[in-house]
Amino acid sequence: MKMESMQINRGLIEDVNKTFYEKVYDDPWLALYFQVVEKERIIQQQTDFMTGALGGENRFAGRKPSKAHPHMYITDQLYDLRKSLLIEALEEVAAPQKLVDAWLKIDEVFRKTIVKKSLSECAGRYRIDPILNFSKPISYYSAG
Repeated sequence: MKMESMQINRGLIEDVNKTFYEKVYDDPWLALYFQVVEKERIIQQQTDFMTGALGGENRFAGRKPSKAHPHMYITDQLYDLRKSLLIEALEEVAAPQKLVDAWLKIDEVFRKTIVKKSLSECAGRYRIDPILNFSKPISYYSAG
């Protein structure tokens, strides 16, 4: 989705990603999927990706979501958790509603390429890639 009529503010997109990934890395479940991913690198990579996806300058040189996540068992529940943190981040940086709507629409498009119905749908990107499959931490059950 290109946002032709919206001014693309790369700084704001980066602020959203910084806030979002702080939340992701602080989350006891989502953080497990990012143990070997440098936070600053993913922030820059996702800023490049979303800037281009929203119609700004496309500097993204990483893998497409379907190629970056085949080794991760990501359920709808986990994707919904991730989405809730993204919504919090968009709200915390006071992103304009037009940006929020466009971002969440793009995010939902990728759900079908990232979410898996069963572990058997997972495959390593490389021969040595482990399949990432983490159970919901016990802390989720005791908080609430």
